[in-house]
Amino acid sequence: MPSINVMTRTGESRIIEAAEGISVMEAVRDAGIDELLALCGGCCSCATCHVYVMEAFEDRLPALSDDENDLLDSSDHRNARSRLACQLMVNADMNGLALTIAPED
Repeated sequence: MPSINVMTRTGESRIIEAAEGISVMEAVRDAGIDELLALCGGCCSCATCHVYVMEAFEDRLPALSDDENDLLDSSDHRNARSRLACQLMVNADMNGLALTIAPED
């Protein structure tokens, strides 16, 4: 089971175990980290699961879809490593992924 290092908005680092086949958003939510609101439930329609992913993992993640890109454009906190956690499906290549929960818009 891949492990993901999650940095919360308060600066707390938590390592969580994530089952393959679920989204990173679901893994973070299931670990009890409530800063990731995920109001749309993972439908890629709200951007409340905005995270920053570690640069070293960018080539292991799927490309941004047009919908994800548009939603991230609506955030005042978008940067080059911004992703929506609901669009990242956990797989073995993600073991060791580090991410930071983006500030709330």
